[in-house]
Amino acid sequence: MATRNYQDAIEHLNTLQTSADTLEAARAAGSRLNPDPIPKMIEFLERIGYTCEDLNNLNVIHVTGTKGKGSTCAFTDSILRHARPDWKIGLYTSPHLVAVRERIRIGGVPLSEDDFARYFFEVWDRLQQNGPRTPDFPVMPSYFRYLTLMAFHTFLAEKVNATILEVGVGGVNDSTNIVPRPVVTGIAALGLDHTSVLGRTIAAIAEKKGGIYKNGVPALSVSQPEEGMIVLKERAKASKVRIDTPFKRLRRDTLQGLLLHGSLLPPGDRERYAGYSHCILPPAPVVTLFSLGLAGEHQLQNATLAVQMAYIFLRSMDGLQCRPEPLSQLPESLITGLENAKWPGRCQTVLDPKYHNITWYLDGAHTSESLHYCAHWFVNPRVGLYNPPTSATPTVNGVSGLTAETSLCTRVLIFNCTKGRSGLNLLSTILEETKNLLLQYGSTEHIESFFQHVIFCSNVTYADGRFKGDLTSRAMSADARTELKAQHELADAWSQLVTTFPTDSIHVVPSIEHAVQTVRGISATFGRVSVLVTGSLHLVGGVIEVADYPRLPSEGFTYRRV
Repeated sequence: MATRNYQDAIEHLNTLQTSADTLEAARAAGSRLNPDPIPKMIEFLERIGYTCEDLNNLNVIHVTGTKGKGSTCAFTDSILRHARPDWKIGLYTSPHLVAVRERIRIGGVPLSEDDFARYFFEVWDRLQQNGPRTPDFPVMPSYFRYLTLMAFHTFLAEKVNATILEVGVGGVNDSTNIVPRPVVTGIAALGLDHTSVLGRTIAAIAEKKGGIYKNGVPALSVSQPEEGMIVLKERAKASKVRIDTPFKRLRRDTLQGLLLHGSLLPPGDRERYAGYSHCILPPAPVVTLFSLGLAGEHQLQNATLAVQMAYIFLRSMDGLQCRPEPLSQLPESLITGLENAKWPGRCQTVLDPKYHNITWYLDGAHTSESLHYCAHWFVNPRVGLYNPPTSATPTVNGVSGLTAETSLCTRVLIFNCTKGRSGLNLLSTILEETKNLLLQYGSTEHIESFFQHVIFCSNVTYADGRFKGDLTSRAMSADARTELKAQHELADAWSQLVTTFPTDSIHVVPSIEHAVQTVRGISATFGRVSVLVTGSLHLVGGVIEVADYPRLPSEGFTYRRV
């Protein structure tokens, strides 16, 4: 047999994507695309030679949530790697930005192309050789299920010491949810997303997410909306996990927020909270003693969850009782892990390596809640509002305010959102938060002119209509790629929200490469340009690919065209 390489693996993998026609037919019929997800996943696992009990050997930290679960996983991975440098730490996340192999990492580094191809075809061949045992079950799994199987196989073959497992969608029916006994589970912030699958209320979504809680396994959550928290508590009770909310008792100005004072629980409360395995962690105040590796004030909440999960995990591996406990001082290895965490494409600033007057601000936010945090990150004097203050510049909360006269760059927004999301609502969130923040920082700029250009593009990678192999999306119909109906609707929404915005500064283009070329044209005319790219992780990944960054900062590998 001829040697099969990484590109062959990607081509095979893309055949497992669901086509646009199939998705549309399922929507029209109101039917589920993948009934019996867990039984099917268990059978797939058995067909490649493993049992669910084998997965317990991976020592799993299982994480779900609507927003922040990927960042939480990145923090947890970095903490464990710094706390146990001699361990192999496996990390499985989704989606990827540029290369599929980013999804499966060991020691913080994505699989090499050779290793990815080897493990990919080992799973592929086993599934082909061992056909379905249950009538009407498919021969091959869908795209995400396949990668989850491959991750399990890779981590078991590599004999990792720990596995951080990010849920794809939901929790209870997710393909990652076949590990009988994780070491610890955690739920990041809940919000409204994937509502056609998970439900249209926070309570319904919490019911699905809480499905990762397991009998007797420590279960953590950040603070949630009340209706979601009620459901999570019920889920925890059903899993026979004792419930309490000790963190809600911490005073905001003293011990709340473990990162400010290095404390997870009030000193002296070790006995009081002994035996409680379900804890809710509130948002923490701004870090003042050290800086997190991930930008954005919202990362405090994710870091809080990561520290507590890592702490419980390490105690478990050392044979100690698994429960939230007070830390009189945050261990140095945990601080180092938090400081050195990296998660590209989330509140990330990148100086263009070729066009030095362009700065890219990348954030894959794609819900109203996450775009709220994106705006708070970008519309900030230290990021998108950065300008040298004048003596007359007012200050707000100790931060220099801004005036329109000091604006030294042209701001551009590149935006897209996938089908099923309301572009009008998402754009409205960006504008409303930006308006409020301009007032907060004492700026005399007007929201109508904060962005001088807006660009709406599809997620097609290249100007010739091709996708990069790793970024191929069969869910996009041919009509969507040529007619750009969704992008024109976004442009109309922007004009509706900002009625005075010049129509010749609203650009609808067919590909990400067109969008990048448009930015470069703007920079040639106007000089320094700041570009916010948001609305879709697929869009952010495409910009990274097309802008041809030779290497993402601290990412550890070079992105290559496939």
